[in-house]
Amino acid sequence: MLKVGLTGGIGAGKSAVARRLARRGAVIIDADVLAREVVARGTDGLAEIVATFGAGVLTAGGELDRPALAAQVFGDDAARRTLEKIIHPRVRARTAELIQCAPSDAIVVNDVPLLVETGLAPSYHLVIVVEADRGQRIRRLVETRGMTAEQAEARIAAQAGDADRRRAADVVLTNDATLDALDARIDRLFRERLRPYEENLRTGRSARADRRLHIAAADSSWPEQAARLIARIEHTLPAGHPVSHIGSTAVPGLPAKDIIDLMLAVRTLDEADALAGQLGAAGFPRRSGEWFDNARGMPGKTWPKRLHGGADPGRVVNLHVRVTGSPGWRFALLMRDHLRAVPEARDAYAAAKVRWAAEHHDRYTYADAKEPWFDQEAWAADKWAEATGWQPHG
Repeated sequence: MLKVGLTGGIGAGKSAVARRLARRGAVIIDADVLAREVVARGTDGLAEIVATFGAGVLTAGGELDRPALAAQVFGDDAARRTLEKIIHPRVRARTAELIQCAPSDAIVVNDVPLLVETGLAPSYHLVIVVEADRGQRIRRLVETRGMTAEQAEARIAAQAGDADRRRAADVVLTNDATLDALDARIDRLFRERLRPYEENLRTGRSARADRRLHIAAADSSWPEQAARLIARIEHTLPAGHPVSHIGSTAVPGLPAKDIIDLMLAVRTLDEADALAGQLGAAGFPRRSGEWFDNARGMPGKTWPKRLHGGADPGRVVNLHVRVTGSPGWRFALLMRDHLRAVPEARDAYAAAKVRWAAEHHDRYTYADAKEPWFDQEAWAADKWAEATGWQPHG
């Protein structure tokens, strides 16, 4: 099933987004609700809190006195971390139970206020962040939760900043206008991205770019997008399987097809095949067919690899699974590093892209047209590697 993380700063409108997604059929798991459940009267969670913070955090009726507990931990990082170690594992366990009960074709949305702060983003197929202007958030907290402006400022300051949340976000929903406008954006997201993503994930299909060629201007967000994808893959696989951002989107300032190319290094192709199921469950299904790299002058005309794609229709991905030390593995890293280090080579490639794009309007004939240039780049990059002592690294 598709697992979506939903987060946003206090007062941004995350609850409104969750309600709308629920109306569209998503299964909502609210971390705040679960956090209350796991420390309810009679639970071992409440017993551990009392043992740690004292009986003063209980009401006369034996319930958790939340204001009393908040007074102990607010502003005290050590106390807050201690409390999180009591609550968060229990919330994760209860979340896993609820996910197990959801239908196999469900879109499960985890409403997690501290998703970024707790480092949970890589555990989801997609992360949605709800944003609103700081002043608007303060007004909402004052008007709807009875806080003073100073209290609202303090609560906002205690959470991750907008920039940190954006780095974790696959989707940013801005909530600065009307509720109707927000609902319209949510409906479009559900229809055009979440539901197709779930279907692709369930059926093992990857999203494909349009066959028609389009070369996009260099996008400074490509490395951040790649970093999020890499974090998901590395979260899914056992340790010791490095993933690298390669291709044109990995070279700052270079125009490219808006496709993120990644490379997973394995010891053998049997190992690649053994990891295919885990990659598919993480949102990177294997593409059918036989795939090869051009050995570019090294022994053997071609070198086999595996190719996976991304199931997310909002982000086209090629995940090349190559054996460490193979010609394709080496060339992918060498070309990237050469173009990063030598502006003249990068600019020559950019100019050639413009020329090829004018001559070819199909992605596949465009790819064929590039092959002679790649042969020349392989030679130039090898000379550069010899001169600089370059060694491959992710």
